[in-house]
Amino acid sequence: MTILILGLVVFLGIHSVRILAAPLRDAQIAASEKRWKGLYSLIAGLGFVLIILGWIAARPTAPQVYDPPTWGRHAAMGLVWIAFILLAGSNGPVGRIKATVRHPMLLGTIAWASGHLLANGDLASVVLFGAFLAWAILDLISAVNRKEPAPVVTKPIADVIAVAAGTVLYALFVVGLHRVLFGVSPMG
Repeated sequence: MTILILGLVVFLGIHSVRILAAPLRDAQIAASEKRWKGLYSLIAGLGFVLIILGWIAARPTAPQVYDPPTWGRHAAMGLVWIAFILLAGSNGPVGRIKATVRHPMLLGTIAWASGHLLANGDLASVVLFGAFLAWAILDLISAVNRKEPAPVVTKPIADVIAVAAGTVLYALFVVGLHRVLFGVSPMG
């Protein structure tokens, strides 16, 4: 569990710099955006690897915290599909998804984490998905408080691409990629 928690601290920590230390982040970008992005990516990548390794190691012996509802797995499938579409919609040109939702990656993270909490009740999963859910909610509150102007739709086709790309990626995960990467099949 220590590796999982360390990975969460590293990954969510670097992703929280904008929330907790915006002036530091801005100064680093002003000094060298390339260096900041490189360091950010390196730290986030290390945290991500530690999260995966820590969750895989902790999950087999993690005690059950609660019994997920029988419908939780089905709800998770729908929420994670929505999360993939929102993730795809967060990148690239502004379509209606990005213009309406404003923060599709954060809302996708909330959907993804919530779905996994509905389907998994072991301590390792609660720590992992609970941490991501709490972080995404805090980051969303922070983003809303920044009062950034709403993006303007530039390419309506971006929504079609987001739905198609999100659905294809979701299908790949359901069919086998989730089991290969994380050792668990969402199909049971």
